[in-house]
Amino acid sequence: SVVIQECYVQNTAREYAKLYAAEAEPLEGFGEVPEIIPIFLIHRPTNNIPYATVEEELVGEFVKYSVKDGKEVNFLRRDSEAGQKCCTFQHWVYEKTNGNLIVTDLQGVGMKLTDVGIATLAKGYKGFKGNCSFSFIEQFRALHQCNEYCDMLGLKSLRTTHQKQRKATSTKSKNLPNSSTVKKMVPKKAREHRDFISSEH
Repeated sequence: SVVIQECYVQNTAREYAKLYAAEAEPLEGFGEVPEIIPIFLIHRPTNNIPYATVEEELVGEFVKYSVKDGKEVNFLRRDSEAGQKCCTFQHWVYEKTNGNLIVTDLQGVGMKLTDVGIATLAKGYKGFKGNCSFSFIEQFRALHQCNEYCDMLGLKSLRTTHQKQRKATSTKSKNLPNSSTVKKMVPKKAREHRDFISSEH
Protein backbone atom coordinates (compact mmCIF):
# COMPACT_ATOMS: atom_id res chain seq x y z
CA SER A 1 0.00 0.00 0.00
CA VAL A 2 1.06 3.58 -0.63
CA VAL A 3 0.64 4.45 3.04
CA ILE A 4 2.96 1.65 4.15
CA GLN A 5 5.52 2.65 1.48
CA GLU A 6 5.32 6.30 2.67
CA CYS A 7 6.11 5.20 6.25
CA TYR A 8 8.95 2.99 5.11
CA VAL A 9 10.51 5.76 3.01
CA GLN A 10 10.23 8.48 5.63
CA ASN A 11 11.58 6.29 8.42
CA THR A 12 14.47 5.10 6.23
CA ALA A 13 15.29 8.73 5.44
CA ARG A 14 15.05 9.46 9.17
CA GLU A 15 17.76 6.88 9.88
CA TYR A 16 20.09 8.61 7.38
CA ALA A 17 19.27 11.97 8.98
CA LYS A 18 20.25 10.59 12.41
CA LEU A 19 23.62 9.38 11.07
CA TYR A 20 24.13 12.78 9.41
CA ALA A 21 23.37 14.55 12.69
CA ALA A 22 25.80 12.31 14.58
CA GLU A 23 28.58 13.37 12.20
CA ALA A 24 27.64 17.04 11.83
CA GLU A 25 26.61 18.06 15.37
CA PRO A 26 30.07 17.66 16.96
CA LEU A 27 31.66 19.91 14.30
CA GLU A 28 32.48 23.36 15.59
CA GLY A 29 30.15 25.99 14.15
CA PHE A 30 27.79 23.55 12.43
CA GLY A 31 24.93 24.21 14.83
CA GLU A 32 21.45 22.68 14.64
CA VAL A 33 20.97 19.79 12.21
CA PRO A 34 17.72 19.15 10.30
CA GLU A 35 15.71 16.19 11.57
CA ILE A 36 13.09 14.11 9.80
CA ILE A 37 10.17 13.53 12.13
CA PRO A 38 8.99 9.94 12.68
CA ILE A 39 5.83 8.76 10.97
CA PHE A 40 3.79 5.97 12.56
CA LEU A 41 1.51 3.49 10.86
CA ILE A 42 -1.75 2.70 12.63
CA HIS A 43 -4.11 -0.12 11.76
CA ARG A 44 -7.84 0.56 12.11
CA PRO A 45 -9.53 -2.75 11.25
CA THR A 46 -13.08 -1.38 11.48
CA ASN A 47 -12.41 1.62 9.24
CA ASN A 48 -12.94 1.78 5.44
CA ILE A 49 -9.32 2.90 5.17
CA PRO A 50 -7.63 0.34 7.43
CA TYR A 51 -4.21 1.97 7.48
CA ALA A 52 -3.37 5.54 8.38
CA THR A 53 -0.29 7.45 9.40
CA VAL A 54 0.21 9.62 12.43
CA GLU A 55 2.92 12.22 12.89
CA GLU A 56 3.67 15.32 14.91
CA GLU A 57 1.91 18.43 13.64
CA LEU A 58 4.37 21.05 12.41
CA VAL A 59 3.32 24.60 13.23
CA GLY A 60 4.81 27.50 11.28
CA GLU A 61 5.78 28.33 7.72
CA PHE A 62 6.06 25.17 5.63
CA VAL A 63 8.96 25.41 3.17
CA LYS A 64 10.18 23.11 0.39
CA TYR A 65 13.98 23.07 0.69
CA SER A 66 15.01 20.70 -2.07
CA VAL A 67 14.43 20.62 -5.78
CA LYS A 68 11.90 18.01 -6.87
CA ASP A 69 12.76 18.45 -10.53
CA GLY A 70 15.07 20.67 -12.55
CA LYS A 71 12.33 23.24 -13.20
CA GLU A 72 11.80 24.15 -9.56
CA VAL A 73 14.49 26.57 -8.47
CA ASN A 74 13.84 27.51 -4.89
CA PHE A 75 15.80 30.45 -3.53
CA LEU A 76 14.75 29.70 0.05
CA ARG A 77 16.91 26.61 -0.03
CA ARG A 78 19.99 28.64 -0.89
CA ASP A 79 19.36 31.60 1.38
CA SER A 80 18.28 29.87 4.57
CA GLU A 81 20.43 27.92 6.99
CA ALA A 82 17.93 25.04 7.00
CA GLY A 83 17.92 25.02 3.18
CA GLN A 84 21.70 24.88 2.96
CA LYS A 85 21.89 22.13 5.57
CA CYS A 86 19.25 20.14 3.65
CA CYS A 87 21.34 20.43 0.45
CA THR A 88 24.38 19.29 2.43
CA PHE A 89 22.35 16.37 3.83
CA GLN A 90 21.53 15.32 0.24
CA HIS A 91 25.22 15.56 -0.71
CA TRP A 92 26.25 13.61 2.41
CA VAL A 93 23.78 10.76 1.68
CA TYR A 94 24.84 10.74 -1.98
CA GLU A 95 28.49 10.34 -0.96
CA LYS A 96 27.74 7.78 1.81
CA THR A 97 25.83 5.56 -0.63
CA ASN A 98 28.38 5.98 -3.46
CA GLY A 99 25.86 7.90 -5.57
CA ASN A 100 23.17 5.21 -5.31
CA LEU A 101 20.63 7.09 -3.19
CA ILE A 102 19.49 10.59 -2.24
CA VAL A 103 16.74 11.90 -0.01
CA THR A 104 14.45 14.18 -2.03
CA ASP A 105 11.52 16.50 -1.34
CA LEU A 106 13.08 17.89 1.83
CA GLN A 107 10.35 20.09 3.25
CA GLY A 108 9.01 21.16 6.58
CA VAL A 109 9.03 23.89 9.19
CA GLY A 110 12.46 25.15 10.18
CA MET A 111 14.71 22.17 10.89
CA LYS A 112 11.84 19.67 11.23
CA LEU A 113 11.17 17.85 7.99
CA THR A 114 8.37 15.58 6.79
CA ASP A 115 6.82 14.03 3.69
CA VAL A 116 10.23 13.34 2.17
CA GLY A 117 11.03 11.01 -0.71
CA ILE A 118 13.96 8.79 -1.63
CA ALA A 119 15.44 8.28 -5.09
CA THR A 120 17.67 5.28 -5.77
CA LEU A 121 19.27 4.05 -8.95
CA ALA A 122 17.09 1.52 -10.79
CA LYS A 123 18.62 -1.48 -9.04
CA GLY A 124 17.96 0.03 -5.61
CA TYR A 125 20.46 0.23 -2.77
CA LYS A 126 21.07 -2.54 -0.21
CA GLY A 127 17.68 -4.06 -0.99
CA PHE A 128 15.83 -0.74 -0.73
CA LYS A 129 14.07 0.89 -3.68
CA GLY A 130 13.10 4.54 -3.57
CA ASN A 131 9.73 6.04 -4.43
CA CYS A 132 11.13 8.78 -6.71
CA SER A 133 12.58 8.59 -10.21
CA PHE A 134 16.32 7.92 -10.33
CA SER A 135 16.59 10.95 -12.65
CA PHE A 136 16.49 13.00 -9.41
CA ILE A 137 19.98 11.68 -8.67
CA GLU A 138 21.18 12.96 -12.07
CA GLN A 139 19.53 16.33 -11.43
CA PHE A 140 21.00 16.56 -7.97
CA ARG A 141 24.48 15.87 -9.34
CA ALA A 142 24.03 18.53 -12.03
CA LEU A 143 22.42 21.23 -9.87
CA HIS A 144 24.00 20.88 -6.42
CA GLN A 145 26.23 23.75 -5.36
CA CYS A 146 28.39 23.02 -2.34
CA ASN A 147 28.10 25.42 0.60
CA GLU A 148 30.01 25.97 3.84
CA TYR A 149 28.33 22.97 5.51
CA CYS A 150 29.48 20.64 2.70
CA ASP A 151 32.99 22.00 3.32
CA MET A 152 32.74 21.43 7.08
CA LEU A 153 31.86 17.77 6.47
CA GLY A 154 34.68 17.42 3.94
CA LEU A 155 32.33 16.39 1.12
CA LYS A 156 33.86 16.24 -2.35
CA SER A 157 32.62 18.60 -5.05
CA LEU A 158 30.36 16.93 -7.62
CA ARG A 159 31.45 19.22 -10.45
CA THR A 160 34.43 17.22 -11.73
CA THR A 161 32.84 13.78 -11.29
CA HIS A 162 29.68 14.97 -13.08
CA GLN A 163 31.62 16.04 -16.18
CA LYS A 164 33.70 12.87 -16.14
CA GLN A 165 30.64 10.62 -15.92
CA ARG A 166 28.85 12.48 -18.74
CA LYS A 167 31.90 11.97 -20.94
CA ALA A 168 32.11 8.30 -19.98
CA THR A 169 28.48 7.56 -20.82
CA SER A 170 28.64 9.30 -24.21
CA THR A 171 31.59 7.13 -25.31
CA LYS A 172 29.95 3.98 -23.85
CA SER A 173 33.23 3.02 -22.22
CA LYS A 174 34.42 3.24 -18.66
CA ASN A 175 38.11 2.96 -19.60
CA LEU A 176 38.85 6.09 -21.55
CA PRO A 177 42.29 6.17 -23.14
CA ASN A 178 43.04 9.39 -21.33
CA SER A 179 45.67 9.18 -18.62
CA SER A 180 44.21 12.07 -16.61
CA THR A 181 40.85 10.25 -16.36
CA VAL A 182 42.56 7.10 -15.13
CA LYS A 183 44.46 9.07 -12.50
CA LYS A 184 41.29 10.79 -11.34
CA MET A 185 39.54 7.47 -10.82
CA VAL A 186 42.06 6.18 -8.29
CA PRO A 187 40.98 8.33 -5.30
CA LYS A 188 37.33 7.57 -6.10
CA LYS A 189 37.96 3.84 -5.72
CA ALA A 190 39.82 4.44 -2.48
CA ARG A 191 36.95 6.54 -1.21
CA GLU A 192 34.35 3.87 -2.00
CA HIS A 193 36.47 1.34 -0.19
CA ARG A 194 36.70 3.56 2.88
CA ASP A 195 32.95 4.19 2.96
CA PHE A 196 32.30 0.48 2.62
CA ILE A 197 34.47 -0.27 5.65
CA SER A 198 33.02 2.52 7.79
CA SER A 199 29.45 1.44 7.01
CA GLU A 200 30.17 -2.07 8.29
CA HIS A 201 30.74 -0.86 11.87
